[in-house]
Amino acid sequence: MAVAEAALPAGTLIPAAGELAASKVEQFTAGLPGAVEFGLAGLLRGIDAQSWLVHRRSFAASSQSQRLALLERWRQGDPVRRLMLRALVSPLKIAHFDDPALYKHLGCVYEAAKVKGEAKPAYMRDRVHANLDEDLAVEADVVVVGTGAGGAVVGRELAEQGLAVVFVEEGQYHDRTAFTGRAFPMQQLLYRRGGSTFSVGNVAIPIPIGQSVGGSTTVNSGTCYRTPDRVLSEWAHDLGLTELAPDKLAPYFERVEQVLGVEAARASLLGGNGRVIQRGCEALGFTKHGPLKRNAPACDGQGVCVFGCPTDAKRSTNVSYIPIALRAGAELFTGARVTRILVEHGRAVGVVARTPSGHALTVRAKAVVVACGAIMTPLLLQQQGLGAASGQLGKNLSIHPAAGALAEFAEQIQPWNGIPQGYAIEDLHDEGILFEGAMVPLELTMGMTQLIGPDLVRLAESFGHVASFGFMIEDTSRGSVHSVRGQPMIRYSLTNHDVAHVKRAVDVLAQIFFAAGAHAVYAPIAGHDVLTSEADLVRLRRSQVRPWDLDLSAYHPLGTARMGRDPSSSVVGPDHQLHDVPGLYVVDGAAVPSSLGVNPQVTIMALATRAAEQIAAAVGT
Repeated sequence: MAVAEAALPAGTLIPAAGELAASKVEQFTAGLPGAVEFGLAGLLRGIDAQSWLVHRRSFAASSQSQRLALLERWRQGDPVRRLMLRALVSPLKIAHFDDPALYKHLGCVYEAAKVKGEAKPAYMRDRVHANLDEDLAVEADVVVVGTGAGGAVVGRELAEQGLAVVFVEEGQYHDRTAFTGRAFPMQQLLYRRGGSTFSVGNVAIPIPIGQSVGGSTTVNSGTCYRTPDRVLSEWAHDLGLTELAPDKLAPYFERVEQVLGVEAARASLLGGNGRVIQRGCEALGFTKHGPLKRNAPACDGQGVCVFGCPTDAKRSTNVSYIPIALRAGAELFTGARVTRILVEHGRAVGVVARTPSGHALTVRAKAVVVACGAIMTPLLLQQQGLGAASGQLGKNLSIHPAAGALAEFAEQIQPWNGIPQGYAIEDLHDEGILFEGAMVPLELTMGMTQLIGPDLVRLAESFGHVASFGFMIEDTSRGSVHSVRGQPMIRYSLTNHDVAHVKRAVDVLAQIFFAAGAHAVYAPIAGHDVLTSEADLVRLRRSQVRPWDLDLSAYHPLGTARMGRDPSSSVVGPDHQLHDVPGLYVVDGAAVPSSLGVNPQVTIMALATRAAEQIAAAVGT
């Protein structure tokens, strides 16, 4: 409570944080692994210890000014203290600013408009099975583990070809009536570990991943890019994947885009963010910028895409591919975590899953498709030593490190109106930098800045005048993932090359904001967190930026069971089948051979559409 009071004091409109914010954070951490709660307690003890050293009294007994001064020393201190303070204050910001009264004061919408649930057709009622009350054994032609961009697509394609398909999904199925648009409860409902997955290395990077029917497609921005031709050419040259050439993948891209209803975002929904970014780009002479292509043809711009679309406008797999697959005869079991892949005589023949109540679901099949995503797929395979022959399983992780900046304008931006990620700047894309809009609700927006205290509260009260935009890097850095006590341990360190790209991207984005009329830019680089002039940009350009100076996030883990023709350097072959386990396929981001430089969902879906042809041919023989 004392930390909350100091970091989030009262403003003109906003009351001081206190017991309510602290209680929300305690409630949140109680649902996470015990190590998180232990770490939080350690942070508080560390702050208390420093307070005793500096002020000769506990932190809670210190004055408000003494508390804030101590927290500011941590905020501007060494990388470890900065990271620790961010880990402590960020959830407090989310908890405190998640307040309907505050939203009303600021004039922005707190909760998504209520939409009535639709009557479910018979195939949605009869073929979705949750909460088994006994052990169950079923048979199928193909069992698919996961319902995201890879699993849902391959399952739909196979079901429509007449094969018996069973989906097994660890998460639950939620329809649009559950999607409130509120960050705090939706993170608990739709994200693995409440969105607290992160990497460790020379900078800690949050990597939130979805856990529900639809996987991360349910909580992504809806952006739809095809794989760049130059990337496909690299795959052909370096990995021998000539069958993935642009002309050969084009029909699969077209099929996916037709199902998703891909089209450019409408200008009327780009909002204030799109307006100022367009103005800044034009002032600087940029030529490759405009509305993004998205899978939300009926979008009404409520701006809560990453917390589940409350109108079903975004055609994530929970409202597109999965219903189509069920209509074609597939069966879906939710709330069932696969614990073992059945292998007999060297061949995969099914899976065993467990429900929270302890009941077992056994699915025997002619083929097993693992589509748990690039973080969880290698963990499932590693626990049985499957796909280990090349030594590459769990390695080659790319994540598209991302960051964003806020900008304050005299004009009204009203960032809550419009598509949060509806505009892009591609002028630096060939360099490996792609700029995309990235507005999120107030409580998460305030988490994007390193500010605390009165400066933070003043910015929050000016939310209607704040614009936000982001970027991601086509990373050369690579990481790895393995299991520690059943939880993913992700190691990832930024190369100097990627750090330089982040620094350049922040510089360019700040120039765009200033050209559009911003009077302050809040940047994700320690020591350069507030930029107000060209002189500040010159200072940034001359400075040495290190990985641990950056506030980053990432949303596109790829490559941990990468595809290739050579069994000594890849995990799966061009048909997505493991080199060393017949009948076992990986069809998700883990199989994507390298960093793409674009949002990966359409790439994964196109590869899954193609993979279904390969699997159908194999099962039918």
